[in-house]
Amino acid sequence: MSSVVGVAQGGARRLVLLGSTGSIGTQALEVVSRLAQGHEGPAPQVAGLAAGGGHLELLAEQAVAYEVPLLAVASTDPEAETRLRGYLDRASRQAGQPDPVRKVLTGPTAASDLIEAAGLGEHDTVLNGVTGSVGLVPTLTALASGATLALANKESLVVGGALVRQAVRRPGQIVPVDSEHSAIAQCLRSGLHEKGLTSPVLTGRSEVRRLVLTASGGPFRGRRRSELSKVTAAQALAHPTWAMGPVVTVNSSTLVNKGLELIEAHLLFDVDPADITVAVHPQSVIHSMVELVDGATIAQASPPDMRLPIALGLTWPARADLSGLVVPNSWQAPARWDFEPLDAQTFPAVDLARHAVASSATHPAVLNAANEQTVASFLDGRLAWTDIVDIDAAVVAEHQGTPAAGLTLDAVLEAETWARERAEQLIAQHRIA
Repeated sequence: MSSVVGVAQGGARRLVLLGSTGSIGTQALEVVSRLAQGHEGPAPQVAGLAAGGGHLELLAEQAVAYEVPLLAVASTDPEAETRLRGYLDRASRQAGQPDPVRKVLTGPTAASDLIEAAGLGEHDTVLNGVTGSVGLVPTLTALASGATLALANKESLVVGGALVRQAVRRPGQIVPVDSEHSAIAQCLRSGLHEKGLTSPVLTGRSEVRRLVLTASGGPFRGRRRSELSKVTAAQALAHPTWAMGPVVTVNSSTLVNKGLELIEAHLLFDVDPADITVAVHPQSVIHSMVELVDGATIAQASPPDMRLPIALGLTWPARADLSGLVVPNSWQAPARWDFEPLDAQTFPAVDLARHAVASSATHPAVLNAANEQTVASFLDGRLAWTDIVDIDAAVVAEHQGTPAAGLTLDAVLEAETWARERAEQLIAQHRIA
């Protein structure tokens, strides 16, 4: 089976941004502003914004600044639309603009409804920057629309891998936005000998021996497990190189994030999990590497700035001039790049992910669902950091599994529901008083 990664030619005319008020979303809008100043062609028109509802004032400000006609709030709060329209009115008055009539969608399916309402086509783009498995249905909706999917929501691919691959309507419809997978896509494009290839498609005579995912090691790199039983949420959230949301940051501290990225790489690039390895690289300058069969290794280096892979997600395979937005690496001063082996005893999450993806089509969904519960409990002070992956592993071990053949969305959602309930039962047994 060939990779599903790449992008159609022609560029995006319109952009629907899911998770606009989060880390990925706010940086994506910075990129759109920079593209509007460049000379590579017209910047995408922001046709729709979707957010979870926790930052309605920011959503309104974004809508006014980018003149967005469609908005979605994935909230069951009956007052969400009323409050958003109040913020829209105020933001419009502050900007000295008349408040146009905007369509506002609310409810749990608002993000998917927004994609459908936008009437997207092959030359448009959906950037899925939401966090968590709630991104699965919007991912499937985006692919069904025919639009290019710039995918920053790794969980949707991890949870519904077989479903996502089946939903792809054309080669190269998915463009990875995670920095590691964007790096691999860039390296693969460099390493393939066939002339004219503009998307990282592995077919037939592959020159790739293995993929190397790099990991910063997080805030607890070099620590032993015995030293980590009392760590606090504040310590886990103090990432040394990246500024991310709380769930992703905690996942980086446990290396669950790297385990999910391994599953994602396997599904995106059709590389066997056994041929995907992890190297700890604390400087976060080499974002990932591809080792070729002749012994050469191609690495992608850039500052730890998500705006670069976000921009590539919107313009692939072209590169936009990000001068003034992304500061390149300096080659005029001494620097060092370190690489260390992964300590699998202290950080067993990567091996757990290998086991999950090898077990069945629903085991990765169970791993992710259990982890969402354990991370929430840790952030609430109900669970020790060392219990996070232990409980994840216990839930994965109990799951019976569903084969990929005939996999349905209902089966995935059922597996997730079971995993969350079982994780909560185990959390109750481990809960900190």
